[in-house]
Amino acid sequence: MSDRRIAIEPLTPEAFAPFGTVIDKRAVAPRPMNRGKARRFHDLAAVPVTGEDGQVVIGAVEAEPYTLPLRLSLVERHPLGAQAFVPLDAAPFLVVVCPDEGGRPGRPRAFITGPGQGVCYAIGTWHGVLTPLDQPQAFWVIDRGGPGVNLEEHVFDEPWTIS
Repeated sequence: MSDRRIAIEPLTPEAFAPFGTVIDKRAVAPRPMNRGKARRFHDLAAVPVTGEDGQVVIGAVEAEPYTLPLRLSLVERHPLGAQAFVPLDAAPFLVVVCPDEGGRPGRPRAFITGPGQGVCYAIGTWHGVLTPLDQPQAFWVIDRGGPGVNLEEHVFDEPWTIS
């Protein structure tokens, strides 16, 4: 039996780059708008989509909390569009991703977000479900809408433990 334990890493743009983009307004200089009454943090992440009649859509998610250690048995991916999650508060949440190994998920990696950070999973990236910790949390979700099958799920033969 192989080691099925995954340590949680801090979420950084460099560590997450193989899986997508970290959404963090601290990464860009704000620019003024509305005659200086607002600051815009522009171009934090692209949300590309593919497929005929695909479009970017915005939704809201209210997620129930998980506790650690977490038993990870399911991951999913979206072959027709990226998927971004932006928290509505500064609470951290867990981000789980897997490299693709011949169409199947490889060994998972787990990240914990910093205050206000979000993520944009690249097209086709294997990832865990939305995982707030210790308390319910609300998110904006920006992803693909339109025809076509844009969800693949994978159940691991043996769960992973994230702590």
